[in-house]
Amino acid sequence: MTQPRTATKGRVLVLYAHPCPESFNAAVHEVVVGTLTASGWEVDDCDLNAEGFFPVLTEIERRGYHDEPANIEPVKDYVARVKAADALVMVFPVWNFGYPAILKGFLDRVFLPGISFKLVDGKVRPGLTNIKKLYACTTYGGTRWRAIQNADPPRKTVTRAVWYACGMPKKKYIGLYDMNRNTKPKLKAHLERVRREMEAF
Repeated sequence: MTQPRTATKGRVLVLYAHPCPESFNAAVHEVVVGTLTASGWEVDDCDLNAEGFFPVLTEIERRGYHDEPANIEPVKDYVARVKAADALVMVFPVWNFGYPAILKGFLDRVFLPGISFKLVDGKVRPGLTNIKKLYACTTYGGTRWRAIQNADPPRKTVTRAVWYACGMPKKKYIGLYDMNRNTKPKLKAHLERVRREMEAF
């Protein structure tokens, strides 16, 4: 007899972008995935480095960038995963006041016309309205003040550009600054904060 499928809170895509398994980001990623799973979410854990995602938008892809729906062909499996998600959590370090190249490449190649946005009468409209929650868990080597002095681009791109592409969902940006000088108690406290946020997600 077939057992009925257990109901979940929905499907969440976790985009993780750090190459080192011993990193603090790896610990954050583990807490995110473990807590969401325990809380009843179906987790699609997309570890971009482990999956060998190729981040470069090629000449052919750029020339066909606006050719819908053929533009999705090189990344159709990733597009399907984004479209199947009810929520999105991004876990990444901030390097040089930006995304790691592999995450930036994911957005370049997967957040395509007809997918993350649509042109309606010449105006950009959200395309990923299936995503109802958008969270980002990030770390910075420098202080918050140093990030502000440089306009904190990753915070703005998550909370403005990605947020808008997803149809302006519920959002939260969970950043830990000053990693170069953080103590073990502060790192532990941050992991607990991430755990609480994921429990309430």
